[in-house]
Amino acid sequence: MIEGIRRMKKRGLLIFCGLLAVLAFAACGGREGTRVVFTTGFAKDEVFRIEDESCRTDEIMVYLTTIQNQYEGVYGAEIWNTALDGVTLEENVKETVLARIAQVKTMYLLAVSKGVTLDDKEQLAVKRAAEEYFSSLNETEIQAMGVSLETVEGLYTEYALADKVYDFLIEDINPEISDDEARTITVQHILLRTYTMDGAGKKAPYPDSVKQAIYDKACEIREMAASGDYEFTELASRYSEDTTITYSFGKGEMDRYFEEAAFLLETDEISPVVESESGYHIIKCINTFNREETDANKLKIVEQRCREAFGQEYDAFVETLAKNLNEPLWDEIELIHDENVKTDNFFAVYEKYFAKSE
Repeated sequence: MIEGIRRMKKRGLLIFCGLLAVLAFAACGGREGTRVVFTTGFAKDEVFRIEDESCRTDEIMVYLTTIQNQYEGVYGAEIWNTALDGVTLEENVKETVLARIAQVKTMYLLAVSKGVTLDDKEQLAVKRAAEEYFSSLNETEIQAMGVSLETVEGLYTEYALADKVYDFLIEDINPEISDDEARTITVQHILLRTYTMDGAGKKAPYPDSVKQAIYDKACEIREMAASGDYEFTELASRYSEDTTITYSFGKGEMDRYFEEAAFLLETDEISPVVESESGYHIIKCINTFNREETDANKLKIVEQRCREAFGQEYDAFVETLAKNLNEPLWDEIELIHDENVKTDNFFAVYEKYFAKSE
């Protein structure tokens, strides 16, 4: 179990990119979230600048083309004809790429500020990864993206340093989570709601007289469940106003009063009627300790701690940075629609050379 936690912890940026809010230029003006756009002072191919760290069109195209072809590999080229709420998928993917590469460059700057560097072995891995990826490109792909071996090597260097600074800043996170802290139980319940929804979609509590009648009904159902004459699931199907009967959860995941009552139960024990914000519950404990779910919850707890620890450093650092976007150039960037441009392994090559050991 602990080895599983260590593996998760050491995945670094590969985890972080999916969890933490990225540095998005749609709201890059600082604390107020205003859009700051600079259209002068940029080099010809400079898409954005974070402090003195630039992003060029060839770098954007490596990310963008990789993700484009990953989409097409799953959904087909016709996927680009779709739109949601007036926003095309191409526009959505472009914004995702902008956010992702901006985050990597920000984390690279954070690594520099923390004195985090690549050792000789990591530098060699960067060089070999860049050579492998670049050699996989055909002439059409190289020309369409405008990419060079030097560009690829720079991208992998930044990605590796972003990954490494994540590990550096979470290295003191304790991966030892006790069974009690992560304990996950499984229960079934019957819910009788004590509110209705008004026309605006807000909860409207029933008057006390109605709530009393609902409570009396809950007590009656509880007695039926405790008698042993009825299957609990049968009663839940008949009376519960929750479409879900069975829940598995750890501490801090459910309504406080529901959770407190549930964790006091032994296997097959049925609770008294419990009131929560949703209404009245009758709870039956199915399992007081789910080994598989508990181990999975340990991973979630460590993941949350890592996210919080890194997020504090990252967010504070982002606030200090000047972030400038060359909007006219950014608007000109488009997906490459060419049957000879199929490269999609930029990130896969990185993972091959920078897979974390256990």
